[in-house]
Amino acid sequence: MALPKDLVAASATPLILSILHNGDSYGYDIIQQVREFSGGELGWADGRLYTILHRLEKKQFIESYWEKAESGRKRKYYRISKGGLEELVQQRNNWEKLSQILQNLKGKHHV
Repeated sequence: MALPKDLVAASATPLILSILHNGDSYGYDIIQQVREFSGGELGWADGRLYTILHRLEKKQFIESYWEKAESGRKRKYYRISKGGLEELVQQRNNWEKLSQILQNLKGKHHV
């Protein structure tokens, strides 16, 4: 069963910031890492990813730069900014709190 779109959308920022916290990356590679780390549960089309990346760049959570790839083509890379690191810590805290609340509720209701 695929994850609901609203959950996928809510997780986009912490997922991308976590990937970029591990090192600079470019669009296609980010998509591949999301698929890999989610066991194929999550995936974005190119257009959706670039919309998210532009939003994160506008908020100054990430920065972009151009670099020549081994093929000789120029490729746009992204890296996490200081503000992005701060946002990542906050996002992770929020997700951990929510996870703990759900665990607490699960124990009470035996679902």
